[in-house]
Amino acid sequence: MEKNTEKDTYTHILKYTGIFGGVQGLGILVGIVRNKLVAVILGPAGMGLISLFNSTINLVSNSTNFGISFSAIKNLSEIFDTNDHIKISRVVKTIRLWSLIAAVIGMLVCIVFSDLLSRFTFSWGDHTLHFIMLSPVIGMMAVTGGEMAILKGMRQLMSLALIPIFTVLSALVISVPIYMSFGESGIVPSLILMALASMLITMYWSLKAMPYRISFSMKYIHRGNDMIKLGLAFVLAGIMGSGAEFLIRSYLNNAASLSTVGLYNAGYMMTMTYAGMVFSAMETDFFPRLSAHNNDNVMTAHTVNQQIEVTMLLISPILTGFIIFLPILLPLLYSGKFLPAMGMMNITALAMYLRAVKLPVAYINLAKGASKAYLILESFYDVFVVLAVITGYKLYGLTGTGIALMAASVFDFVIVSLYAYFKYSFRFTKDVVKYTLYEVPFGIAAYALTFTEKDITYWILGIILCIISTAVSVKIIHGKTSLWNKLGEKIKKKLHR
Repeated sequence: MEKNTEKDTYTHILKYTGIFGGVQGLGILVGIVRNKLVAVILGPAGMGLISLFNSTINLVSNSTNFGISFSAIKNLSEIFDTNDHIKISRVVKTIRLWSLIAAVIGMLVCIVFSDLLSRFTFSWGDHTLHFIMLSPVIGMMAVTGGEMAILKGMRQLMSLALIPIFTVLSALVISVPIYMSFGESGIVPSLILMALASMLITMYWSLKAMPYRISFSMKYIHRGNDMIKLGLAFVLAGIMGSGAEFLIRSYLNNAASLSTVGLYNAGYMMTMTYAGMVFSAMETDFFPRLSAHNNDNVMTAHTVNQQIEVTMLLISPILTGFIIFLPILLPLLYSGKFLPAMGMMNITALAMYLRAVKLPVAYINLAKGASKAYLILESFYDVFVVLAVITGYKLYGLTGTGIALMAASVFDFVIVSLYAYFKYSFRFTKDVVKYTLYEVPFGIAAYALTFTEKDITYWILGIILCIISTAVSVKIIHGKTSLWNKLGEKIKKKLHR
C-alpha cells in the first residue's frame, strides 16, 4: 500500500510538472515567433532597450507589491482546504484590496522617482516621460499578481495552464505590428498594452473562479496584516533580485553598450525560459503541497527530495538537447547577430542542473514562514552574482558572465543546502545523489562537445547523448510512477468501446 502511495505521489508530481511544462513549451513556440520577429525588427540595441525598461519596471513592482503574489497563495491555500466559503470569500476580498493598494502605491512611486530612474538606468537621453508613461504597467502588474495568487490558492490548475498561452499570443499580436510601424518608439506603448492584455486575460479566469467583490473597510486591511508580514521578506528579496539584475544590466550598458545588454539578456532569458518548462510547476503545485507539511521536518524532506528527483530527471534531457542544438536554436529564436552570446548560454545551461536541486530546498524556508532566513540567503546570492558578473565580464567578456552565473549557482546551492541541513536536518536522499550523478555527466559531455567543429561527428555524438539521457530518465521515471499503467488502461478502454 505504501509503495502504491509513493508511486501515486511521483505520478502526481510528474503529471502536473508535465502539464505546466507542456504549457510553457507551447508558450515558447509562440514566443519563438515573437522573439524572432522582434529581434529582426529591433536588433540587439532594441532588445537591450526593452530589457532596461523591463528590469526597471520589475524593480519598482517588486519594491511595492507587498509580496502579495506569493504570500497570498499560502494563506488562501490553507483556507481553501477547509471548504469554508465565507472564509475563502474574506481572504479573496483581502487579497484584492491589498492588490489595489499596491497598484496605486507602485504607480505613484514610478511617477515620483521617474527622473531618478531615468538618470540611473540610462547614461544617455532623458527618459523621465517614458517612466511616467510606464507607471500604469506597475499598477496592472500588481492587480495581475493578486488575481494569479487567487487562482493558485484555489487550485484552478486548468486556468493557470491556459493563461500563459493567451498572454504570449496577445504579446505577439500586440508587439510585432507596433514595432514594425514605429520601431524603438513603439516599445513603451507596446509594454503598456501587453500589461493590460495580461491583466484582462488573468481577470477573465479569476472572476470565473470568484466574482469580483471588494470592500474598502479597515477590517479587511487589518486582515491582510499576516499576509503582508509574510510577504515583506519576499518583497525585500524581490528588490534585491531585481536590483541585482538592474545593476548588472546598467553596468553592461555603461561599461560596454546597449547591444551587450541585449546579448546578455537574450542569453539569460533563453536559458531560464527553457529551464522554466520544468520549474513552472514549483510555485503552482509543489509549494502548496510543501506548505501542508511545514510542521513535519521528515515529511518536508521527503516532499522536497521527491520533487528534486522528478525535476532532475525531466530537465536533464532538455538541457543536454539545448546545449547540443544551440547553434541552430539561437539564430532561429533570435538572429545571427546574437551568436556572440552562445558561450555564455552554454555555461548558464549547466548551472540549471544546480538550480534543479537547489530550488525545491529553497522553498522550505517559505513553506515554514522563515521569511528572514529566506531574505538573508537570497541577499547573499544577489550580492555575489553582481560582483561575479562584473568581474567575469571584465576578465572574459560576455562568456565571463556565463562563468559568473555558474559560480553564483554553486555558491547559492551550497549556502541554501547547508542552512537546510543545520536548521531543519534536511538530507538529500541516495536517489537524489544517484540520479544527479547519472544525469549531470550528459550535460558536461554536451558542453565539452561544443568546443569541437560542428561537423557530422558533432551532430551524431550530440544526438546520441540526447537519446541516452532521455532513455535513462524515462527508464527511472517508469519505475517510479504508475502513469504508464494508467495511460495503458485508458487506451485499452477506448479500444474496447
